[in-house]
Amino acid sequence: MSLDLDDNIDLDAVHARALEHTHDVVAGIGEGQWSEPSVCEGWDVRFLVNHVVSGNWWVPELVGGKSIAEVGDRLDGDVLGDDPVAAYDASAEVAAEAFRGPGALERLVGVSYGPVPGSVYCGHRFLDVLIHGWDLAASTGQDTALPDDLVAACWAVVEPEQEALEASGMFGTQLAVAPDADPETRLLGLLGRRA
Repeated sequence: MSLDLDDNIDLDAVHARALEHTHDVVAGIGEGQWSEPSVCEGWDVRFLVNHVVSGNWWVPELVGGKSIAEVGDRLDGDVLGDDPVAAYDASAEVAAEAFRGPGALERLVGVSYGPVPGSVYCGHRFLDVLIHGWDLAASTGQDTALPDDLVAACWAVVEPEQEALEASGMFGTQLAVAPDADPETRLLGLLGRRA
């Protein structure tokens, strides 16, 4: 598995930008909204943020060469503590730094779906952070607009893996959208979300 991306797409940079974009959404969650249902079925807002933060913490572990077995259950459960925004920020910083490291995008990473190049893992983390940022914004009444350049980069990640992503069930069943829909609406529809 590999990502055949346009040379103009700098994966570690768009991943870092997605982390920044989602930070703004996490910081905008109201005090009383953390236990409200999210648009991700069965998950409340706090659980969804916890999912993203936990995923961020996995990045330096796996990119650093550890196996899932070596990490064990250390990152299971609540990783947000008393300050979810601070937890998000700390995890985002180490995730971004790990993908910027020398050789991080080239070396094989032992993720749950097999050893893949770091670029594939980075692309999947970028997708996860960006789309779950949209989910959080939609769940908490915030602005759901995604930056155009991140939508374009996300398309570059998603298109080659469209069938595999849909089969995985990770993002929901594809929704029909108008043929002339804008790129963000088409991307969200592909991932089971209504813009």
